[in-house]
Amino acid sequence: MTEIRELGGVPVMVAPAEGEVVAGERQALDLLGDASYRGASWVVLPVERLDPEFFRLRSGVAGAVVQKFAQYRMGLAVVGDVAERVAASDALRDFVRESNRGLQLWFVADLPELAGRLSG
Repeated sequence: MTEIRELGGVPVMVAPAEGEVVAGERQALDLLGDASYRGASWVVLPVERLDPEFFRLRSGVAGAVVQKFAQYRMGLAVVGDVAERVAASDALRDFVRESNRGLQLWFVADLPELAGRLSG
């Protein structure tokens, strides 16, 4: 069940691992609408909910999803282990590293790590 939590003093919508796979703009907009309606500033999305094409940057899925979150000024935290995917792709490794330096998209291992980043 999707829930709203306060992590590091910030309201976040935590999506469950089960549910519709985020494969593009439509699913991103659904999440954004739900999060906005619930008063969240960030969406927490388990790595299991992302279409495998998200991690193949040439597909454009990651760009489309992240662009929607940026347009609506809502943060997106991908939670889970992406180490194997990152090890297999230099481009993805660079994307994850640069994303984690910014303020829009973060890849974190778990909710406590996210809470620490949000509390700043």
